[in-house]
Amino acid sequence: MPDVDEPRRRRMLVIELVIVFTVTLGLSGARALLSLLDALLRSDTLSDQQVAINTPQATVEVIDLLRQLLGAVQLVAWGALGLYLLWRGGMKLAEIGLPRRPSRRDLLLSVGLTALIGTPGLLFYLGAWQAGLNLAVQPSTLEDTWWRPITLTLSAFGNGFAEEVLVVGYLITRLRQLGIGENTSLIISAVLRGSYHLYQGFGGFLGNVVMGLVFGRVWQRTGRLWPLIAAHTLLDVFAFVGYAALRDHVSWLP
Repeated sequence: MPDVDEPRRRRMLVIELVIVFTVTLGLSGARALLSLLDALLRSDTLSDQQVAINTPQATVEVIDLLRQLLGAVQLVAWGALGLYLLWRGGMKLAEIGLPRRPSRRDLLLSVGLTALIGTPGLLFYLGAWQAGLNLAVQPSTLEDTWWRPITLTLSAFGNGFAEEVLVVGYLITRLRQLGIGENTSLIISAVLRGSYHLYQGFGGFLGNVVMGLVFGRVWQRTGRLWPLIAAHTLLDVFAFVGYAALRDHVSWLP
């Protein structure tokens, strides 16, 4: 992919990056930082505080369902915005690793990434929580309804699609066009990923930075984005749906 040398075009790309991430995950990172600062200023330690990811959005069940669905749609729209801007600039989606259909190799790679990140990530989170470096994260506090597994799965896909498209495919592509090196781009991508998980605590930040380094490097080496989206979705499905199913039956979950 050729660098963008024309000054006006470079300025436009920088402005585009600022706008996209102000509207989407960059602003989420700023909010997450403020949430962490608020938690640190409280009298309770981080491990004595709780934070929930998927929470009820209304007291009326049908309204809650609709608002949960809208949240997933918003996440997909964020990712679609990044894809549209790349496509409008002349890139085909296959060039960033999104052919119309994922291949068998993509599916196998996604399973491998899920295994690589999943168990170590859970152990790291529990260790950070026990050490007082993380809040007690509740992936879901939704009531036990027929639609809970559906909305949690859609939310997981929305997270995977938005984050991997924007923070990996879109961001690193734009940084390449600006002439920024692969390693620097990878670090920027990983730190951004960690930033919007700061509301969980220092463990959430560091764990997601590591995940970002792994996922970003896999994309840089393979050029395939579907495996990252699928692996991220699987990780969140296990976290969201698994927690909802187990939270009242095991003692080691917060």
